[in-house]
Amino acid sequence: MKIYFAGPLFSEAERDWLAKAKGQILATAKQAGFAITVCLPYDLIIEEEINSLGEKAKFEIFSRCRSNLEDSDILIALLDGTQVDDGTAWEIGYFYARRAPEQKIIGIRTDFRRAGECEGASVNAMVECSCDRIVRSREELLETISQVFQSVGAKEH
Repeated sequence: MKIYFAGPLFSEAERDWLAKAKGQILATAKQAGFAITVCLPYDLIIEEEINSLGEKAKFEIFSRCRSNLEDSDILIALLDGTQVDDGTAWEIGYFYARRAPEQKIIGIRTDFRRAGECEGASVNAMVECSCDRIVRSREELLETISQVFQSVGAKEH
């Protein structure tokens, strides 16, 4: 099983938060007896490659991210901020348009600010309605991931 973990990766705080969550997801999977891969886009290309590719770097980043999305079973998307990160929003839409019924999109929004268009919305309607579930904490995310593992348990063991 492969999880693509989308989210903004532009600050140390964002990268640290996502890396910690990735570690907790891997630990949860191991405890449940699953061998999984969690892909963080930040891990797909290093700064030296970006610098050496120059203007072609954006195409390589795009290609690697798209390829990993296409190979994933689950998309987890960090939805914090006054607006969902534009790259994350694109990844949600792309995955949503291509996914099979068993593939899931789980949004995580720990931000208490409302960012949707109407009462009761937590983010932009197009993003929110693309998610199978939006959780509000890392703990709830881990519980949700455990439920997903249990639901496919017979297939994986």
